[in-house]
Amino acid sequence: MASDFFELQEGARRHTKRLVFLFALAVFGMTASLYVTAAILLGYSQDPATGATVWNIRWLDPVLMLQIGAATALVVGGASLYRISSLSGGGKVVAESLGGTLLHANSTDPVEKKVLNVVEEMAIASGTPTPPVYMMQEEPGINAFAAGFTPSDAVVGVTRGCVENLSRDELQGVIGHEFSHILNGDMRLNIRLMGVLFGILVVGLLGNILLRSSLYGSAFRSRNSRDNSTQVLLIIGGVMMVVGFIGTFVGNLIKASVSRQREFLADASAVQFTRNPAGIAGALKKIGGFEGGSEMLNPHAPESSHMFFGRAASSGLNSLFATHPPLEERIRRLDPSWTGQADGPSASSSTAKAPTGQASNLAMGFSQEPAEHAVAQIGNVTQGHLDYANALISRIPTAVIEAAHEPYGARAVIYGLLVNSETEARSRQLEILPGTAEPGVWALMKGLLPQIAALDAGVRLPLIDLALPALRELSPDQYKRFCSVVAALVAADDRISLFEWTLQRILLTHLKPHFEGVSTSQNRFSGFKKLAEPCEKVFSALVLASSNPPQEAEQAFYEAVRDVGVSGVRLLPFDQVGLQGLDEALDLLSGLTPKLKRRFLSACASLISADRTVTLEEAELFRAIGDSLGCPVPPLLPGQKLTD
Repeated sequence: MASDFFELQEGARRHTKRLVFLFALAVFGMTASLYVTAAILLGYSQDPATGATVWNIRWLDPVLMLQIGAATALVVGGASLYRISSLSGGGKVVAESLGGTLLHANSTDPVEKKVLNVVEEMAIASGTPTPPVYMMQEEPGINAFAAGFTPSDAVVGVTRGCVENLSRDELQGVIGHEFSHILNGDMRLNIRLMGVLFGILVVGLLGNILLRSSLYGSAFRSRNSRDNSTQVLLIIGGVMMVVGFIGTFVGNLIKASVSRQREFLADASAVQFTRNPAGIAGALKKIGGFEGGSEMLNPHAPESSHMFFGRAASSGLNSLFATHPPLEERIRRLDPSWTGQADGPSASSSTAKAPTGQASNLAMGFSQEPAEHAVAQIGNVTQGHLDYANALISRIPTAVIEAAHEPYGARAVIYGLLVNSETEARSRQLEILPGTAEPGVWALMKGLLPQIAALDAGVRLPLIDLALPALRELSPDQYKRFCSVVAALVAADDRISLFEWTLQRILLTHLKPHFEGVSTSQNRFSGFKKLAEPCEKVFSALVLASSNPPQEAEQAFYEAVRDVGVSGVRLLPFDQVGLQGLDEALDLLSGLTPKLKRRFLSACASLISADRTVTLEEAELFRAIGDSLGCPVPPLLPGQKLTD
């Protein structure tokens, strides 16, 4: 059964709200505990004359309550924000902290090449940018993870033991599982979990420091000293340690409960992606029969344990703190006939070859069903999409693929895609390039241009996806120069085609977070009331890109407007939309909630399919719109009918 991308995204948002509530509850509980302790300590004194103990406890002291509450919130909240901020660089920060090494897309190592090929196929099939792949070279266990805030800054991490000991089908199942986390909104939730747990843990750490300092200081004081400050500090430190321990205990329970159900969902999604339950089930069986299992050696692994494919760290309270369901239960859900026999690593695991794959009738697109079914494909990768992705890659000349896999060549490929087929515009572009592009890139592009020009138009966007990992390896200065060259090539013919806009939009959507920081802002719009103008611009642009007759196009426009429920809009001519206006409109619409994104994209799909066909230009524009909204669109077939 196909999963619902938008419902899963909404579920991730609900989990985030629940996490904020539980975090606030934990802070309140810690504040109350510390307040009671402070009230008792402040109410204790000794009669100077008799030495008798006197208790004068004020249980309700608003000033003290406010002071302790503010201090606790400042320490816990500040620590959590600091930890989340330290992870704002996206998935690569997590991968590097776990000892991951970036694999270059042009690697010739057979083990590295195997995982890179599987990740590329999954990315093209799902309509997501190809994520960078990090390998934890010193980890013999079988494990993997996906980390990041959005698909734009996501990375996939694998242990060397995972790639060496699994067959290609099993590895594909594991990677499918991780792509499910990318598509379902789990990654952002996972990073927030890390931040919350770190904030709660800080109280216990401060208590430990205070306790040790007090014990150290007491060694220099006389036993007969009447100074009780050391005793007070010992009590406060001990209480803070206990409070921090209880908070961490509860936090780990929250982490476990959030993670377990989403692991079952990711397993099911991997089966849906590959149509091969034996693949992911085989990987889990090998974990059970492998000496190292899925254990991670890196000291940072426990903090990130909820992100991994398999259990990364053991605990004395496994049933309570386990971030993953029992291995046996996961296997039986995938393979009900399993007898309980675990598999060991096979000798042929590292040499398994990729399937040849044939392009299916899904190829680049919509299925032959109503428009709402096209939107339902978002986040739902099938074996047909994987077969198509494999076949598509095999149709691209080897020289172009190799160029797309390294930084110089990736820039040359993008420039080549922008070179116009019209003689006059092409001449102006080729005059611009020698003076703006790096000499090596310009020379490489000239050599590749005949092969790029001969490519089928349907491979243009997948080729951009293949080039993105290499483009992320540019230096900041190279990135700025690359963007300026792209802008110059686009402007050279005095008009910007929708393909040129689409290419620019996809590049900026997925490169800007890497070079200019990841935006972690929340969804801001729960309705279309304030978004009439952005809807007007996007729907008008879709009409301009469509091949529908004018009367049908106008009717489709107003039907789309009615579908989202906005009023006071009209069909705009191109000069009033503008590609910059389209950019600004999509930036605003990206703040919609997942359910409203579904409604908006359904209206877009209905609009472009009003004439029962989808041109390549329409399909590419729809992909760019979905991309901008954080909704990766699987390959779309131009010209294919949407209804029977």
